[in-house]
Amino acid sequence: MQNRRYDYVPIIRRKKITWPKDTRIALWVAPNIEFFHFDMPIRGSGSNHAPDVPGYTLRDYGSRVGVFRIMDVLEQFNIRASVLLNAEVCQHHPAIIEEGNKREWEWLGHGMTNSISMLDYPVEEELDIIRKVKQIVTSATGKAPKGWLGPGLGETFNTPDHLAAEGFEYVCDWGCDEQPVPMRVKSGRMIVVPYELGVNDIRVFIRENHTPEEYYRMVCDHFDTLYRDSATGGRVLCLPLHPFVIGLPYRIKYLEKALDYICSHDGVWRTTGWEIADWYYRHYYEDPGRYEG
Repeated sequence: MQNRRYDYVPIIRRKKITWPKDTRIALWVAPNIEFFHFDMPIRGSGSNHAPDVPGYTLRDYGSRVGVFRIMDVLEQFNIRASVLLNAEVCQHHPAIIEEGNKREWEWLGHGMTNSISMLDYPVEEELDIIRKVKQIVTSATGKAPKGWLGPGLGETFNTPDHLAAEGFEYVCDWGCDEQPVPMRVKSGRMIVVPYELGVNDIRVFIRENHTPEEYYRMVCDHFDTLYRDSATGGRVLCLPLHPFVIGLPYRIKYLEKALDYICSHDGVWRTTGWEIADWYYRHYYEDPGRYEG
């Protein structure tokens, strides 16, 4: 089946993108702040049983301790996070919302809980779940979410259409590019804002078992290549984070070192996912037409 959500447009044949004030790299930092159910298996922990006490408590540590370490580091560099937020965090961990709002963080939809993928719901319930996530996040944070990342990046064939119909304007599940990508939907509008998988901390540390020093080197090398290539058009650099991963004491300083390196360069726009999307919509967006899937 051919993907009809967006066109193939090679990066060498596009109109040049320039970010505000002629910056070259749009840097957005994306903590995944999630809620896990104690009576359900923990995805990615290696166990299919419940309760998974080691898997659950490590993730709970992220919400109790690690996320506040991330806050302290981002504050040093005047970076406002764009949070992929499980809606159930709003009910169970309201202090995170309060502290994030103090820092003017952006909140994106990220399903109800990371214990349940969007693929786990009956097809006829998906739209209601998206509406529920939007309502809860809006009520708790004071702002309606504009962006979305599915738990585990899970989508059905209908997810982009449901999101656009509910007023979401960008999605991060589609890791297909280094610049925003217009996406076809049945109503409303939608773009992909790049969410980086290669330097995602959960992939680097949990799945590939790299050291903190290797993470630092990977992020810096990743940035160097994007910075060089951005001479021909602005690029997006996303740093996906998980409080129970990068928030551990022996890892956090390597995030700090990586951000220090990135922010020492001229032409880095420290921004949020929605600010990237809004700039693209206002200056470069061309309607790709309606989706007829």
